[in-house]
Amino acid sequence: MKVLKFGGSSVANATNIKQVVNIIGKSSEPQIVVVSALSGVTDELIKAGMHAEAGDERYKEVLDRLFWTHFNTVITLLPRSDRSGCLNMVKQCFTEIAQICNTVFFHKELSPCSKDHLISFGELLSSKIIAVYMQSVGLQSRWLDARKLIRTDSNFSCASVNFNITNELIRSEISACVKSLYIVPGFIAGDEYGNITTLGRGGSDYTAAIFAAAIHASVLEIWTDVTGMMTTDPRWVPHATTIDYISYQDALALSQFGAKVVYAPTIQLVMCKKINTWVKNTFAPDEAGTNILPSTLLNKQRSKETNIIGISGIKKVTVISSDDNCIAAKTSFFSRRILAALIDEKITVLFNTRSTCKHSFSIAVNTTEATKAKAIIEKKIAAEPSGRLTGSLKLENTYAMIALIVNKGKCSSGIQIKIIEELYRNGIPVKAINRDLITRNIFIIVREEDAKKTINILHDAFFNSITKSLASS
Repeated sequence: MKVLKFGGSSVANATNIKQVVNIIGKSSEPQIVVVSALSGVTDELIKAGMHAEAGDERYKEVLDRLFWTHFNTVITLLPRSDRSGCLNMVKQCFTEIAQICNTVFFHKELSPCSKDHLISFGELLSSKIIAVYMQSVGLQSRWLDARKLIRTDSNFSCASVNFNITNELIRSEISACVKSLYIVPGFIAGDEYGNITTLGRGGSDYTAAIFAAAIHASVLEIWTDVTGMMTTDPRWVPHATTIDYISYQDALALSQFGAKVVYAPTIQLVMCKKINTWVKNTFAPDEAGTNILPSTLLNKQRSKETNIIGISGIKKVTVISSDDNCIAAKTSFFSRRILAALIDEKITVLFNTRSTCKHSFSIAVNTTEATKAKAIIEKKIAAEPSGRLTGSLKLENTYAMIALIVNKGKCSSGIQIKIIEELYRNGIPVKAINRDLITRNIFIIVREEDAKKTINILHDAFFNSITKSLASS
């Protein structure tokens, strides 16, 4: 059995849904199909909740637009004889959505629990509409309720999965049914108290990986609107190309540092279970896409021509740096106390470097976490008997971090020098550059306004020459 996941762009409207169902219908293998909400619906539900919390009656306008989006999708997809039950389901869902928003409006509070309940309707609606459409075209399927099969804690908006219970529930449900096609709403789950939880933005990918891991799927296919994982974001570099094969580790690195095609926890899970994974284009289904698999199975010729596998970037980065002669820059303190404390508090450390000569350090974090990170570092330093922080920690906003994922199969000496030379020649000031000693990946901090230009320069430097070489051969 294989697992397929279709994202919001793939199910954005009736035309796209027909394409999705066409892809599903071509497979003779048993399938579990996970779908996202219709494109933009989750954001609109959040907007409605925020309007209601602020006492702004515009939430009613948002809900009205969403209702007609789903209503019209049903009308376009289904023949008249199959519409009634599906339209009643849509009306019932929006009655419940309106009740949630009305309560939020009255109390002027959108609790994390209520927010998860509210946004869960995006996937519930899309999956049920698609399930009915599949039936109407002769694809017999069974809708599975992810809220009852994926058990999580009560950390609303980014709940952690209890895999022991979840695996048992999924396997029991699948083994008890003789169907060969299942449809599942992505992104949503449930805690032990019956509350609806969500798995974080990008969580529909994760839902697919959870099901794939539970049933030991033969393959996981992530269907999106681009042909696989690219050498960089094609919105920034239009001539970016598809990466044919990539290891779990390198795919994870690209995802963690800005690539949005696959949700990072998804890759972590399939890597643990060694599930063969493909990233494919819903709108070009015959194109191969990207195969994500163990490094030991990679074709040895993969990306031999270039030192870099891919480039990704993150904007809205803040650099936290110390003055000289700070005890926190000493090796053991920095690694065991400062970095560990940030990780314990779920702060994502994007970049870190220290000067052993000057006893100073710099750490890059997401700007939204910068104030909290600074307070944690100051507290750790102050708690040490010999703690010393000359001056104060400096926060510098409006930076971006660029990550270059290095081809482990090639000699990579001289890459940093080439990077610095290329950026210097093009007038891009580099705030900091560092290389991970284990992965050998390279990270650069530049001004946020220079991020797109930096990626274009580096992509041309490392990929354009090989593209020309292949074209002339």
